[in-house]
Amino acid sequence: MPGLVSVKSPAEAEALRISVPNTPSQVQASNKTPSPLPKKPPSPSPSRSSKKKTPETPPNDASLDNPDLGPFLLKLARDTIASGDGPAKALDFAIRASKSFERCSDEAQPSLDLAMSLHVLAAIYCSLGRFEEAVPVLQRAIQVPDVSLGPDHALAAFSGYMQLGDTFSMLGQVDRSISSYDLGLQIQIQALGDTDPRVGETCRYLAEANVQAMQFDKAEELCKKTLEIHRAHSEPASLEEAADRRLMALICEAKGDYESALEHLVLASMAMIANAQDNEVASIDVSIGNIYMSLCRFDEAIFSYQKALTVFKSAKGENHPSVASVFVRLADLYHRTGKLRESKSYCENALRIYSKPVPGTTAEEIAGGLTEVSAVFESVDEPEEALKLLNRAMKLLEDKPGQQSTIAGIEARMGVMYYMTGRYEDSRNSFESAVAKLRASGERKSAFFGVVLNQMGLACVQLFKIDEAAELFEEARGILEQECGPCHQDTLGVYSNLAATYDAMGRVGDAIEILEYVLKLREEKLGIANPDFEDEKRRLAELLKEAGKTRDRKAKSLENLIDPGSKRTKKEGTKRWPGLGFRI
Repeated sequence: MPGLVSVKSPAEAEALRISVPNTPSQVQASNKTPSPLPKKPPSPSPSRSSKKKTPETPPNDASLDNPDLGPFLLKLARDTIASGDGPAKALDFAIRASKSFERCSDEAQPSLDLAMSLHVLAAIYCSLGRFEEAVPVLQRAIQVPDVSLGPDHALAAFSGYMQLGDTFSMLGQVDRSISSYDLGLQIQIQALGDTDPRVGETCRYLAEANVQAMQFDKAEELCKKTLEIHRAHSEPASLEEAADRRLMALICEAKGDYESALEHLVLASMAMIANAQDNEVASIDVSIGNIYMSLCRFDEAIFSYQKALTVFKSAKGENHPSVASVFVRLADLYHRTGKLRESKSYCENALRIYSKPVPGTTAEEIAGGLTEVSAVFESVDEPEEALKLLNRAMKLLEDKPGQQSTIAGIEARMGVMYYMTGRYEDSRNSFESAVAKLRASGERKSAFFGVVLNQMGLACVQLFKIDEAAELFEEARGILEQECGPCHQDTLGVYSNLAATYDAMGRVGDAIEILEYVLKLREEKLGIANPDFEDEKRRLAELLKEAGKTRDRKAKSLENLIDPGSKRTKKEGTKRWPGLGFRI
């Protein structure tokens, strides 16, 4: 069965924060865009997102026609928030202020005051967890400025699009979030030019959002642009360049380009050392250790992890989550090298820290740590213990807005482990919940989503829900063909599963068509050394015999009969059900 992967939140993940400018000119002056990478695409809990009754202003309130009332009410809203009197009263002031600006605005001259009041109103809605109500407010706000009237209007529109993107992200609507960010970036480039440092900040922001959506090619393109801008405007080995290189390393690692990732991390580490950022150097050492482990350079990985551990213990204390995260990586490393006693010891040390976290540790940090520890237990064939940890992690995130994709990833992993332990109904239910969340978050086109659909289909087969399994395999095939290509192992696995499903449904012709296509791919593009080839060839022969047909074969050149790139041995071949040929 293909492995499940998800992008984890870094330990420093923060909740959404939307800044509200005091004046239109402050919108232009802002040159820092908060990083979206810590955000997780998920849905707020019902208790947070439920609509509460909004104070209503009588439609015939003549006082709102006073042009001095809007600025006064907007100031009251800001002062109320600053004094801590509660957002409900501030919400009333902001609603009345926006209505007053709306009434007093001149249609011939768009009002930036109206746009600003709507931004404030949307920010208050978000602070109350009422993200759905903030969306139409922001959509109205971005219609107010006229970009052709100058930089103030352009940057007010930019601010609105970015705030709207943040709000969509907190609702888990990743596609709409990135679309809003894209529109904001285009407006900013028109106003400031494509080499302005503020454009670089937005490119980085958007690159991180694309990483969250696992759109790594787009993220790499944006990150390269960010690096070019920062190199042009910053000193060599600047903190900005170091941050860009860390993001680029993350992208390269996700794409499997470990050597390039290592190069970027080493350059980032040198920049941080030059700027005396010891804690950041330690964090980079952890990332370097991860790359070394992926390259099976275990001694170098241990050295990097131990360097980071020494700094974290000294700077943050023995019980800090950063220390626990290094323990988890060492546990994984020692498991891979067969040192199970050391691996278990590091797992226990990490769980001790996560069970009694130091003050200030966020629920997201603990949940991320528990998820990582569960992966180690899963790898040592202790699925029940792993399931307990994943359940704890999921409960910590249930009431957190913006965590839908994270929870979906946890549920998908739980589905895999339920499947491994023979609890197929629980497996299907976990996958079903994960699929629903991923659909809502806009990840229905990602390769990860296709893998989850495939695994849910396998659970359905075990429950004899063949028609449902066929629908899931068909959807997974379409996604993986688009995202990974027909020759990718995950795509080939879905082909095999779909063919077996069609066979079980009596659709022998469709099954034959798929298997002939797979064999043609292997013979012409992948080579036949892969151990799956003979199994698929045998299955096709059986189906053709049943249908009274023979396979139409063409002459193959010798170079197509051998797969020089195949690194899998017979022992490492994909497991199959011998009866039907399902690939798990």
